[in-house]
Amino acid sequence: MPSYYIPSEKKSQQQEELLAALQAKFADSLVESAIVSGEVAITIKKESVLAVFKELRDNAKFLFKQLMDIVAIDYPERDERFEVVYLLLSLDNNLRLRVKINIAEEFIVDSLSSIYSNSDWLEREVYDMFGIYFGEHKDLRRILTDFGFEGSPLRKDFPLSGFVEVEFNEELQRVVYKPVELNQAYREFTSENPWMGEAQVDTFNYLNKKAKAD
Repeated sequence: MPSYYIPSEKKSQQQEELLAALQAKFADSLVESAIVSGEVAITIKKESVLAVFKELRDNAKFLFKQLMDIVAIDYPERDERFEVVYLLLSLDNNLRLRVKINIAEEFIVDSLSSIYSNSDWLEREVYDMFGIYFGEHKDLRRILTDFGFEGSPLRKDFPLSGFVEVEFNEELQRVVYKPVELNQAYREFTSENPWMGEAQVDTFNYLNKKAKAD
């Protein structure tokens, strides 16, 4: 296994060689390819996910055997609203790769569970947070939010306050859901202490001076 430390000149050369190999191998599947912020990044056609990732894992030139994470970004103004990003690692070559696809809201992405076993939970997180569906996933259900949760919290159109809140009901002796109520009154913020209004600041200063005097 290569050393984890690689001089920047050699690392740049490795990345350029990887980029050239990707461009040659996936010419029909690539939408964009470049070295961005010190990492090789490619955008592929959404229909080619399974074929591309299987080749990235098994081809001796790549050997990206570790799927580190799957994330998504919401761009509501785009026709293809979501950008799904896969982060790969090759321990054999000590290289990282960022693979992206752009999809519309109703598009069903092919699950990578047959290629990377850990994609099971990662895809469930993306489904839970963004409402993106993954086809052929064996257990596509929420993993971070509560039972019965409605909506996709990381979509840009999801309200910051959410739709419901929970409280313990003394009569029922259990936690219950209810519509969000913003009971907290708006405060007058000051530069002295942004978490207290002017009256509270005056009281705080008075008590602080009294405590020091005593």
